[in-house]
Amino acid sequence: MGRAAAAGTGAGGARRWLRWLELCFWAAGAAAARGTDNGEALPESIPSAPGTLPHFIEEPDDAYIIKSNPIALRCKARPAMQIFFKCNGEWVHQNEHVSEESLDESSGLKVREVFINVTRQQVEDFHGPEDYWCQCVAWSHLGTSKSRKASVRIAYLRKNFEQDPQGREVPIEGMIVLHCRPPEGVPAAEVEWLKNEEPIDSEQDENIDTRADHNLIIRQARLSDSGNYTCMAANIVAKRRSLSATVVVYVNGGWSSWTEWSACNVRCGRGWQKRSRTCTNPAPLNGGAFCEGMSVQKITCTSLCPVDGSWEVWSEWSVCSPECEHLRIRECTAPPPRNGGKFCEGLSQESENCTDGLCILDKKPLHEIKPQRWSRRGIENASDIALYSGLGAAVVAVAVLVIGVTLYRRSHSDYGVDVIDSSALTGNSLLLNPAMQPDLTVSRTYSGPICLQDPLDKELMTESSLFNPLSDIKVKVQSSFMVSLGVSERAEYPGKNRLGTFPHGNNCAFSTVHPRNKTPFIQNLSSLATRTELRTTGVFGHLGGRLVMPNTGVSLLIPHGAIPEENSWEIYMSINQGEPSLQSEGSEVLLSPEVTCGPPDMVVTTPFALTIPHCADVSAEHWNIHLKKRTQQGKWEEVMSVEDESTSCYCLLDPFACHVLLDSFGTYALTGEPITDCAVKQLKVAVFGCMSCNSLDYNLRVYCVDNTPCAFQEVVSDERHQGGQLLEEPKLLHFKGNTFSLQISVLDIPPFLWRIKPFTACQEVPFSRVWCSNRQPLHCAFSLERYTPTTTELSCKICIRQLKGHEQILQVETSILESERETITFFAQEDSAFPAQTGPKAFKIPYSIRQRICATFDTPNAKGKDWQMLAQKNSINRNLSYFATQSSPSAVILNLWEARHQHDGDLDSLACALEEIGRTHMKLSNITESQLDEPDFNYSRQNGL
Repeated sequence: MGRAAAAGTGAGGARRWLRWLELCFWAAGAAAARGTDNGEALPESIPSAPGTLPHFIEEPDDAYIIKSNPIALRCKARPAMQIFFKCNGEWVHQNEHVSEESLDESSGLKVREVFINVTRQQVEDFHGPEDYWCQCVAWSHLGTSKSRKASVRIAYLRKNFEQDPQGREVPIEGMIVLHCRPPEGVPAAEVEWLKNEEPIDSEQDENIDTRADHNLIIRQARLSDSGNYTCMAANIVAKRRSLSATVVVYVNGGWSSWTEWSACNVRCGRGWQKRSRTCTNPAPLNGGAFCEGMSVQKITCTSLCPVDGSWEVWSEWSVCSPECEHLRIRECTAPPPRNGGKFCEGLSQESENCTDGLCILDKKPLHEIKPQRWSRRGIENASDIALYSGLGAAVVAVAVLVIGVTLYRRSHSDYGVDVIDSSALTGNSLLLNPAMQPDLTVSRTYSGPICLQDPLDKELMTESSLFNPLSDIKVKVQSSFMVSLGVSERAEYPGKNRLGTFPHGNNCAFSTVHPRNKTPFIQNLSSLATRTELRTTGVFGHLGGRLVMPNTGVSLLIPHGAIPEENSWEIYMSINQGEPSLQSEGSEVLLSPEVTCGPPDMVVTTPFALTIPHCADVSAEHWNIHLKKRTQQGKWEEVMSVEDESTSCYCLLDPFACHVLLDSFGTYALTGEPITDCAVKQLKVAVFGCMSCNSLDYNLRVYCVDNTPCAFQEVVSDERHQGGQLLEEPKLLHFKGNTFSLQISVLDIPPFLWRIKPFTACQEVPFSRVWCSNRQPLHCAFSLERYTPTTTELSCKICIRQLKGHEQILQVETSILESERETITFFAQEDSAFPAQTGPKAFKIPYSIRQRICATFDTPNAKGKDWQMLAQKNSINRNLSYFATQSSPSAVILNLWEARHQHDGDLDSLACALEEIGRTHMKLSNITESQLDEPDFNYSRQNGL
């Protein structure tokens, strides 16, 4: 027993001894790690009873060093005899430890807590494969325990964001995504979004999400989402702000519903009605696009006019009734009243005694009355007397008429056969025999031209249409000797130009042409008649320029920058002078020349301006004016109505020309559809005469052409080849679309010096011929004759008037002798000087000034002082949606200004408009010539324009 106990005691002592040695070795190792002497004291006591391994109540946490401030790491364990820190695999010196010891009341075990400090320098000096780390090692009687490793890092946050949010413009209900990548930092920065400096709480708004990789997502944009957004990044070191991003939620305009069609604007006849809609469903907001399409539509309408009834002619008297009365009736059917018109006034039936009162005596029939005062023989004698008296009166009237005709022929005997031949209207001559009484009840209709009186002219007419200005003419000769010219619906004698005979007097304009040299002259006229177009060309580059067709009113403006740099194009422009290829439909008429510009495959980056003259008296109430373009197949298609709104092109209608902004070349023309009878075409009327006259005859030629410079130039060119001379300044005649014809007459001819040949004093042209006069120049010739060769001066008046319309008087005061005649110029010459102008000299506004205007007015302004105000001040009040689609609306407005003011270049008016807006006070009219010649292109480069 004793040995066993001793043995047991010896075995337990051996174990305690081994444990003691282990602690000693461990302490020695720890001392060596701390750099202390081996004789340093070990723990004061060792428990005599078995224990447990240390358990960490608190382990060291990861920590960040902010700036230069050290951080503290701590551990807490039980039961623990000792706790030491090991950092990066090396023991921390015991002197750097701060320890505290306490007793756990519930278990009675010792609790030890240890602190150490780690400095920025320690972390920066460490260069290892991983971050700086520290852990705690605690021991008890049974062994040691290790804590988790705690990393220590230096905290920082860089200044610049890796990606700043970018501004966006999105339509309403569109998705908005703002990207934000915060600056690099340790620890990683947290991101917060601000809207107008107020934090955004995505939990309060389900439409906003900020969880996706720091991005801000707005699922459906609302108007309230417009604002300035900022990305905020923050960690334990600092906070950083990104650049602000402006988000604009815009609303594109939408059309409202069409209004009802308005009532017809006229109570009677042809008019128009319209309907409209507004760009308010919704209205464009925050720079949203204008509505595309038309805001106003017009259609023609016809209101039935009330027609008052009118009586037919009375019927024949009925047979005499037994009551000695006969009847006649009439009906209200010529026409009958309709559409609320009045019924005929008066009686529809008349009755009267059919025996002049001889039938009834004392209310008894005639056969019951005995003959008292009248015998049968007496009645017959009275009837014979009345019959003979009537025959005598008729004979006297016939005699007086025959004497009158005879005296008239004697007083005009000098005309001789010319009066007869001047009818020249059929193969059957109208013979005026002094002994034959003219039949005043018969009128005869003849066909053939009457304006040329020389036999040679008749032959020339077959060679050239130039001498047959009024095709399909009908001359109606009546007892009044008035000639009424009319155009038949169909030519009665196509191809027959030499009908009847002509007066034998010489035509002054061709008095020097003899039969032997007639052929070459006819060939010259034929070549003149085949002239079909005017044409001009020019080479243009990036600087742009202007192409002008001299004396036609047609021009083309190529803006600066429309052609890419280092490119140049040969641009051409032509006017069709032949038969128009545009065939009018219905009541539509051609109002302008057909203008072609090309090449058709050329592409421009900025719209160019084409100016086309027209002859309409501009009024939206009376005209529907359309721009048409010819396709490659030769058909004409409508581009737009001038009153419509479109973003494809723009039409600005001035009193005498239309300025069109286009982006493609081709053939264009203006057509008009009259809405009411008050629609007016402007005609230019002019009178021409011979350059010289070697005979007693003299011709006056009166022209009525559309009031376009190119139409009148064609007349002038033809007259020059004929040897004609303008005798009076041309005048304007307003010709209404009221279906009334045009009457041209010669007045106030000196009675003893000149005389006009019969049938030419007054000529009448039907409405349809004048209304569509753009087919060929309309003219009439008047043949005059001098009594003696000594008469060298001609004074008379030419009256051109529309029946129930406007009238113009041309006063002719001219000399027959060419040397004494005053010259009247056809055209001003400024158009002829430079048909093609390139570069800055082609524009009225210097380039540098133009760029300043664009930079100023293209920027939206809260007070509305932007390009829309600039357009309004330049009388551009419609179709603003076209300019809104352009990259620089102000530049296009200035291009339109350049096209409208190519002749006057009124910079003062533009300067006044800018001053009224209040955005600039520059006086453009004070620009020096050097500025005009050398525009400041440096300004545009500096400003990125």
